Amino acid sequence: MSATVTLFDKTFRRSISHEQLIEAISRVGRQITLDYAHKECPLFLGVLNGAFMFMGELLQHIDLNCEVSFVKLASYSGTATTGKVQELIGLSKSIEGRHVIIVEDIVDTGGSIDHLYQLLTVHHPASIAVATLLFKPSSYNKTYKIDYPALEIPDKFIVGFGLDYNQLGRNLKDIYELATE
Repeated sequence: MSATVTLFDKTFRRSISHEQLIEAISRVGRQITLDYAHKECPLFLGVLNGAFMFMGELLQHIDLNCEVSFVKLASYSGTATTGKVQELIGLSKSIEGRHVIIVEDIVDTGGSIDHLYQLLTVHHPASIAVATLLFKPSSYNKTYKIDYPALEIPDKFIVGFGLDYNQLGRNLKDIYELATE
C-alpha cells in the first residue's frame, strides 16, 4: 500500500499497518473468548458502517458460539463529529438477559457509546461490553468502560479499515491519519 492516499481534498499518511491491526484484533479476540467462555452465547452488536471490517476480522478470532447483529448510527460530517448521534437502523431482536458486546470502529468522545448504552439498557441485557478497533483516550469524555480496545491512538482524524472521510477510504487495509496541512 501507498504511504499516502488522497481522498477528495485531503491527504492522509499511513500510520498503522494491516499487520499491526490484525495482531491487535487477534489479541482482543483471544481475550473476549476467555472472558465469555462460560457465558451463554454473547451477541456481538456491530455499529455500521465503520465497524464492518473490524467485526469481520474480530469474529475470526472468537472461539465460542455467538450471534451477530448490527445497528447503524451516524455522528460525523466530514472530519468532525456533529455532537449528535442519529440512529439510522436499530435493534432487530430482543436482547433481554443477553450478554451484548458492542463492536465499534473507533471511540473518541464517546457520544455513540453513550447513545448505545442508553438504547440498550432499557432492554435489560445481562451485560454490556465495548470492543473497539481504535480508542482515543485523550478525547473520551464519558464514564463507560471501554473493555476491549485493540489500539489506542492520538486525537487525529483517520481513515481506512472501515473508517471513512465522506464515505471514501473504508476499503483501505491500513489506517491513515490526516496529514498536517
